[in-house]
Amino acid sequence: MQLTGSEIVVECLKEQGVDTVFGYPGGTILNVYDALYQHREEITHILTSHEQGAAHAADGYARATGKVGVCLATSGPGATNLVTGIATAYMDSVPVVAITCNVNLPLLGKDSFQEVDIAGVAMPITKHSYIVKDITKLADTLRKAFAIAKGGRPGPVLVDITKDVTAALGEYERKEPVPLETPCRYTEEDIQKAVELISNAKRPFLYVGGGAVISGAYKEVRELAELMDAPVCDTLMAKGVMDGQDERYTGMIGMHGTKASNLGVSECDLLVALGARFSDRVVGNAAMFASRAKVLHIDIDAAEINKNIKTAASVVGDLKEILTLINKELTKKEHKEWNGHIKELKAKYPLNYDNSALSCPYIMEEIDRITHGEAVIVTDVGQHQMWAAQYYKYSAPRTFLSSGGLGTMGYGLGACIGAKVGRPEKICINIAGDGCFRMNMNELATASRYQIPIIEVVINNHVLGMVRQWQTLFYEKRYSQTVLNDQVDFCMVAKGLGCEAIRVTRKEEVADALTRAIELKKPVLIECIIPEDDKVFPMVPAGAPISEVFDATDLEK
Repeated sequence: MQLTGSEIVVECLKEQGVDTVFGYPGGTILNVYDALYQHREEITHILTSHEQGAAHAADGYARATGKVGVCLATSGPGATNLVTGIATAYMDSVPVVAITCNVNLPLLGKDSFQEVDIAGVAMPITKHSYIVKDITKLADTLRKAFAIAKGGRPGPVLVDITKDVTAALGEYERKEPVPLETPCRYTEEDIQKAVELISNAKRPFLYVGGGAVISGAYKEVRELAELMDAPVCDTLMAKGVMDGQDERYTGMIGMHGTKASNLGVSECDLLVALGARFSDRVVGNAAMFASRAKVLHIDIDAAEINKNIKTAASVVGDLKEILTLINKELTKKEHKEWNGHIKELKAKYPLNYDNSALSCPYIMEEIDRITHGEAVIVTDVGQHQMWAAQYYKYSAPRTFLSSGGLGTMGYGLGACIGAKVGRPEKICINIAGDGCFRMNMNELATASRYQIPIIEVVINNHVLGMVRQWQTLFYEKRYSQTVLNDQVDFCMVAKGLGCEAIRVTRKEEVADALTRAIELKKPVLIECIIPEDDKVFPMVPAGAPISEVFDATDLEK
């Protein structure tokens, strides 16, 4: 049947099972918005306050649900405002399709009003970027975009469409989504080599990355840990793959990882990396990382093998599929002495903080207690992000959403809105620092417009906390441009944007504030005032071996 390009866009979204999109209209994308209006009963559109908020909301929706997130923007500044959100999704392998519209085809390349080559701009931060100039290619391009976004190692795809294509008539025939075929990269020999390494290890350690969440392999990871009789650490992206209460779990690895994880990995003889990319924040000094161990790396992306850390063996493919095969081949192992040693490290070096005053670790423990560890926790980037990773006990995947690879300040609020839209049955809480909250606090207006009952917890220490921590430890307390002690009243801002607001200054107020925020079932901001010099520990200096991890007690020696 004959449809306009804008109608084809909407029909393709419906083909892919899209029920929610996030965006902001403008001149070149008006035809698409007109078509969305005609189909508003089938596809919900969330109008964000800024296009960056739309990209982060699509990202949060995707991370929380496992579906492809979709965001829309007009040409020029509308499209470029998506870029930070697209890059955030790219670094953390999040399936997002960004649809933008550009000027009419005859105006391309002529510096027309609000013209930007967004496909070119986005090329390095997407799995693929397209510009559609022909109505006959529109539907298939959109279908490819969704297949690429969710296929293999997921990631964002951008589709830019000239405005005249959205107005033109073209033939449309509905098609069922066809998954992108991912070639089988591993062999039977790869599986057997992995089994052999695991079977011969005396001091094995599991290092779990975000790929375990993406592949849905958390049951297989937990089974492997039992079969190997091995301790398990995780990255920021892998929270919830292992139950935070599991006795095998040693906590996060890396710059702000636990001493038990960092020292244990430094002493193991086999490190099994599952869907992890050995980021610099994890490995520290790469030449000295897990220097006593053979490394077995399992990942869907062949480009990650031997990129940062030399491996003894690797298996390339879907993690869930591969672990299913490995687990069938393994016989139960027993490493009493090794696990006893790790248990001693955990007992000797527990996470701890000053419990005498209101602090973010205390707040996270109260959130954990009140939500029974079942909330979706979203974070911005900085000290609060690390505290949220350390002190909330995640028991299931897709319940911790954070910008890990790009470290995007201002990510959390939009992502929390997307997560709540995608998983309305969940309590969704964003943990933000005051510096991060300033960047995209306008999205509170989005939450209040649609009465999306998110909880925004602002950890306000009136400084850029993580940067100040570095200035304290490594820059002789030269606090250049990190003090935010000004006249901004976040509670008044929240109320002005249509949300409820609660200020907390004492430990005794935290539980009541959280309980009230949950009961209100509307968007609520809780501002928590904490000391400016609270620090995240443990810590590894940049570029140092992770075995050199230190905490506050070490500084006192």
